[in-house]
Amino acid sequence: MTALLNTNLGAMPLLGRGKVRDLYAVGDALLLVASDRISAFDHVLATGIPGKGIILTQISLFWFDLLSELVPNHLITAEVSEFPVSLQPYADQLEGRSMLVKRARMLPVECVARGYLTGSGWKEYRASGTVCGIPLPTGLLDGSRLPEPLYTPSTKGEAGTHDENISYAATEAAVGAADAAELKRLTLAIYQRAAEHAESRGLILADTKFEFGRTAEGIILADEVLTPDSSRFWEATAWKPGGAQPSFDKQFVRDYLESIHWNKQKPAPGLPDEVLERTQAKYLEAFRRLTGRELNLQGVDGTHRT
Repeated sequence: MTALLNTNLGAMPLLGRGKVRDLYAVGDALLLVASDRISAFDHVLATGIPGKGIILTQISLFWFDLLSELVPNHLITAEVSEFPVSLQPYADQLEGRSMLVKRARMLPVECVARGYLTGSGWKEYRASGTVCGIPLPTGLLDGSRLPEPLYTPSTKGEAGTHDENISYAATEAAVGAADAAELKRLTLAIYQRAAEHAESRGLILADTKFEFGRTAEGIILADEVLTPDSSRFWEATAWKPGGAQPSFDKQFVRDYLESIHWNKQKPAPGLPDEVLERTQAKYLEAFRRLTGRELNLQGVDGTHRT
């Protein structure tokens, strides 16, 4: 199959293209389409991972269902046959990789949960003994399990920019005390439930981030959820604090870009077939391990079978 880098839905109003998703207005609803674009170091690369958008969407749908009793979400339907008639001519672009969702006022906070010390948290801990200003015990290693999961909110960075960690007080200032408290409660509750499921599948959920919106009914979980793009999943049997952990994400892509000494400026390079294939296989393995199902990518730009 070929990678779908940009959708084209004719006269359907395109509201924006993110690093991965294209967003369209569909009457009172929104259409979220996950392309096969892949980003690294805050830049979208010139080549995509075939089927990546399908894999991410199917993982999100699995989690939306699993978490539905814990938190409401924005999903209306992911069945293209149930989409409005105006979208049916574009079914080949939409099948497997799109969700019709409720409109919501998105809250301007990335809600991050950390159960393990890694990434930017490890860098800060080495420098100051803290993660996002929260003091931690001495003697922790890269990959150590934290005494308890941490809620570390951040800003939502625009394309090409980093998210910036913010204090809980800054979250209260941004969304109000009541919503700030609810975002923290939901983030940690979802993380705990997801981490338990991942553990039952032989995986460690090291950290993750969520986005929430508000509707007339209250706060809902939105965007994608608990995919390898937004979360660090590690192989539980290989976990050994003291360095980088085997993970289910785009590390092959990052390693390749480091190997060619890319200056992390535009234009972003493309990827060789070997890196594309290994990365696709890692995303497919994440789907299989998390859901217990197979996802057979066949055809062109979206045909799938579970």
